[in-house]
Amino acid sequence: MLHRKTILVITLVLVAALGIWTVSANALIDQKAVLSGKVTSVVPAGATVREGDILVRIDTITGGQPAARATNDGIVKEVLVKNGDSIRSGAVVVRIETTRK
Repeated sequence: MLHRKTILVITLVLVAALGIWTVSANALIDQKAVLSGKVTSVVPAGATVREGDILVRIDTITGGQPAARATNDGIVKEVLVKNGDSIRSGAVVVRIETTRK
């Protein structure tokens, strides 16, 4: 009886560890806009980006400005805005799957 409980506990711990590892390895990171304005260009889904790359550019009173930059290296998995959309500072505009190890 004790042997079965031990095997069950070990199995559950291993399954939980595998689940946590899988989720953390494929975590999507939200990239937020730091400026408000009308979107003039967006990086396409599937693009590989490096930390600091411009993801979204907007038109402001002072001209075109980057509204969001990549905060880490990765692959663009979701683009939540399109050209012509009005965005506000703090809005999630892109989601990146990190490639950093």
